[in-house]
Amino acid sequence: MVPWALLSALILAQICYPLTTGVTRARLTVATVLLGYLLTVGHALLSRGPRTAAALVAAGTGGGFAVEALGVATGFPFGGYDYSGELGPKLAGVPLVIPLAWTWMAWPAWLAAVRLIRPAGERPTWPRHAGRITLAAVGLAAWDLFLDPQMVAEGYWMWRDVTVALPGLPGVPVSNYLGWLLFAVLLMGALRPLAGPAVAGTDSRDDPMFALYLWTYLSSVLAHAVFLALPASALWGAAGMAVVAVPLAMTLLRTSRHGDDRPAPRPPRRDVDAPA
Repeated sequence: MVPWALLSALILAQICYPLTTGVTRARLTVATVLLGYLLTVGHALLSRGPRTAAALVAAGTGGGFAVEALGVATGFPFGGYDYSGELGPKLAGVPLVIPLAWTWMAWPAWLAAVRLIRPAGERPTWPRHAGRITLAAVGLAAWDLFLDPQMVAEGYWMWRDVTVALPGLPGVPVSNYLGWLLFAVLLMGALRPLAGPAVAGTDSRDDPMFALYLWTYLSSVLAHAVFLALPASALWGAAGMAVVAVPLAMTLLRTSRHGDDRPAPRPPRRDVDAPA
């Protein structure tokens, strides 16, 4: 019940976003990220236990802060950029709320990949593990096709030099999206061994996270196309996140029609089993 309640609060906050402006919108943005962070870390804790929650925080929050600090200081891997002061206190030039956003979407992206690339037998294989990492990384990085154009339009951060950009998205360099994908691969690659076998499968407890991913996809398309006057990012984001969102929606719909055939996560009997 707690994840569903937090998801409802998150959805309400996001619905309010287009209805606000200025300082109120900036504060609502921070509040939304905090809700998303509590939702995903809380779900990881309640459904998988302390080890998984700690792994998610270490890989998503700790890793996210490290790569953002590196990016602000050196321009690698996102290109040279600076944050405004509208998103709250900073450390090393990075608003403290930013790494929380990495964590917020990393967990549902990982679970979606696990749901879509399912084990074919008792023994896990490295190709399947690599496939999950890749799909989860794409599922996370594609979200930035919505996020960065929206945040740049609000003035929350900006790039110093944009020489190569996607058509219709002149304020964000292509290097940023490649940087997101690179870090997303590293994040997902670290999450499984840190969290252990508890994250190798999904079950009905993960429905709030699947709902979160699909809500993020559909609401972002609608908001960018209709309310935020960002039609190009609506199209790019719709295409990018569809790689995960569309098959996830089809899989969940098929399951709802024919019964729940998802394997439950294996109990964490030991931490030395092979990656799933």
